Amino acid sequence: MEEMYDLLIIGAGPGGYVAAIKAAKLGMKTAVIENRETGGTCLNRGCVPAKAMLHAAKLYQEVLSGEKFGIISKDVSYDYSKVMSYKDETSEGLRLGVEQLLKGNKVDRIHGTGTVTKDGSVRVTTEDGEILLKGKRVLLATGSKPSFPPIEGIRLPGVMTSDELFQLDHVPESLIIIGGGVIGVEFATVFASFGTRVMVLEAEERLLPGLDKEISQNLKLILKKKGVDIYTKAFVQKIEKEGPEFICTFLEKGKNKETVGVVKSPYLLSAAGRIPNTEGLMEEGVSLEMNRGRIVVKENFETSMPGVFAIGDVIGGIQLAHAASSQGICAVEAMNGEELSIDLSVIPSCVYTDPEIACVGMTEEEAREKEIEVVVGKFLTHGNCKSSVTKEERGFVKVVADKETGVLLGAQMMCARATDMIGEMGTAISNKLTVRQLLKAMRAHPTYNESVAEALEDCLGGAIHVLPRR
Repeated sequence: MEEMYDLLIIGAGPGGYVAAIKAAKLGMKTAVIENRETGGTCLNRGCVPAKAMLHAAKLYQEVLSGEKFGIISKDVSYDYSKVMSYKDETSEGLRLGVEQLLKGNKVDRIHGTGTVTKDGSVRVTTEDGEILLKGKRVLLATGSKPSFPPIEGIRLPGVMTSDELFQLDHVPESLIIIGGGVIGVEFATVFASFGTRVMVLEAEERLLPGLDKEISQNLKLILKKKGVDIYTKAFVQKIEKEGPEFICTFLEKGKNKETVGVVKSPYLLSAAGRIPNTEGLMEEGVSLEMNRGRIVVKENFETSMPGVFAIGDVIGGIQLAHAASSQGICAVEAMNGEELSIDLSVIPSCVYTDPEIACVGMTEEEAREKEIEVVVGKFLTHGNCKSSVTKEERGFVKVVADKETGVLLGAQMMCARATDMIGEMGTAISNKLTVRQLLKAMRAHPTYNESVAEALEDCLGGAIHVLPRR
């Protein structure tokens, strides 16, 4: 008799493997199919290795600047091959941990490429041939892959995506980055810290265009201080290769005129976004409803094909690992008729520059566009004791609340440990907590988190460490 699964999952990234474990805990017989490493892009070619490199770069800069703390180090250098080994070891350790979790929860891990057939089965192409798996439900969690913008020469040999940059075995003397989004600014931070001359070309009017304007402005100043050349409203016209160098010609749009710019480097990174990875996912004759390459799903994450569900980058929206994981949990809960345990409308965004950036909920600008009258509280972190002790760069915490009710609507942070502190704000927004309710809890001293209390107090006009408004 052919084995029947309750759930077949294609993709073992942060969406797929989390959904698999959740399903197993709810009693579903589950298999997860993956043709590459367990953990997907995030664990192997994205979030985790990038953060390891950022940590190493920050540590190097801290040693170089130790004199301001009375720590004098002479002849400081780095061994980039060891930085890469540390990066790989970090990913490997976490990957093995995920594999143990799958095994411990009795999830079958099948190595191969999964394809949905007309009858809803999954054909898996393995090294040894093909096998056909049957499941009551199928979950598509194949993530995304780097995209190439429509630029002449973008496909020239040697043009890198993040995948190739992670494999680079040395620090380049110079690097052109096309794209000033999260991927672009994080790699700019890494390589500028190691001494690379970095040039960032961003077509929008500011870096991180989807985030709070003040964050973008501050980040531009900080990166420039690190020696990064930044060109915004810069539309790349073409890329050419002359000997070992890429020649990148772009049109920079100013207030009253347009100027043509040219930058050169032997190394060029295309960091202009990612697209859903649906190649080979459906056999000929299987037609899921799509929208611009993304799989369309209902509120319960079911596609247009009954019994087939999809989550994560493959359905579009915010392409973040924690969003995919949360969607995976909720999709499995929906399959089992359970109440969804996570508010999927409140998604924190984190950028691991120095200082860190974290946002959740509405910005002041977004609230005003929705004609919501708001009150904004802000605290500059140079007034925070812990930030003074550690001599952090310029930073701030901003909170946005409904003026009438006091309910928190959003928070934007650019400061040390921002990515850790944003969770409290997400919890508050999901539970519709007010500024006064958030201020009920005492915050320890000295901590970075005190800056949150100061920003909340500023909403009420009573921040302790802020000069009175005139």
